[in-house]
Amino acid sequence: MKTDIILAGVGGQGILSIAAVIGHAAVSKNLYLKQSEVHGMSQRGGDVQSHLRISDKQIASDLIPLGSADLILSVEPMEALRYLPYLSGQGTVVTNLTPFNNINDYPSIDDLNKRIKQLPHSIALDADAIAKQAGNARASNIVMLGAASPYIHISFESLEDGIRQLFGKKGTEVVEVNLQALRAGRAYTEAYQK
Repeated sequence: MKTDIILAGVGGQGILSIAAVIGHAAVSKNLYLKQSEVHGMSQRGGDVQSHLRISDKQIASDLIPLGSADLILSVEPMEALRYLPYLSGQGTVVTNLTPFNNINDYPSIDDLNKRIKQLPHSIALDADAIAKQAGNARASNIVMLGAASPYIHISFESLEDGIRQLFGKKGTEVVEVNLQALRAGRAYTEAYQK
């Protein structure tokens, strides 16, 4: 069992939190985990990406070779497309549709959506709207994790436990809102797959 994941987004969108939840879940299942440091200009709203590798066998490198990622989990649509060279032929893109328009020549959202829909394996959702419905507009990154969870070879319950570990010090209410966001994202993908 292995899952190679590219986490992509813009600084401040919660890439580190996604990685931490997955990391807690993987460690709790005695899986091997390697993560590259987050690259990008997170302080300035620049692009941010990280490689996250999970396996039941030892992992030699924290970097995912081009053409071999199982999953691109992106909290921003243009960033999902930026890392397509890493995706394997059978890999899946799970991306938020809400743009973070931080550059002058940002592509039209219609063009981005068209390109995402042309991918053989993709799920695109408005994670911001789903997060608001789940009780916290700031939890769109956790919605995205939930939406991608069927493609991560770790049990959903372990991801829920990862939420509890990561957010436990912030109190029960914060944990519950993030669990609701995770479950809402998962429900979206399950409905989409039917």
